[in-house]
Amino acid sequence: MAPGVKPKGPASYFPSIEKKYGHPVQHWLDLVVGRLDGHAHMEVVRWLGSEHGITHGHANAIVAFVRAHLDG
Repeated sequence: MAPGVKPKGPASYFPSIEKKYGHPVQHWLDLVVGRLDGHAHMEVVRWLGSEHGITHGHANAIVAFVRAHLDG
C-alpha cells in the first residue's frame, strides 16, 4: 500500500490487531487460511475468539479479508 493511503474494509483493522495481539497480521491470516477449509465463516470467527482471545470485530475482519482473497 502506498504511504499515506489509509486501508479500507477489513484491512483497516490490521494495525490495531497487530498492536493488541502482539503478532503480525500474517500470523492470523495463515491460521485462518488453514481453518477455513470445511468451516463456516462464523465458526472460524468464534474459534479465533475462544482459542486466541481475539474480539469478534477483529476476528471477523481477519476472516472476511481471507475469504475475499481466496474467493477473488
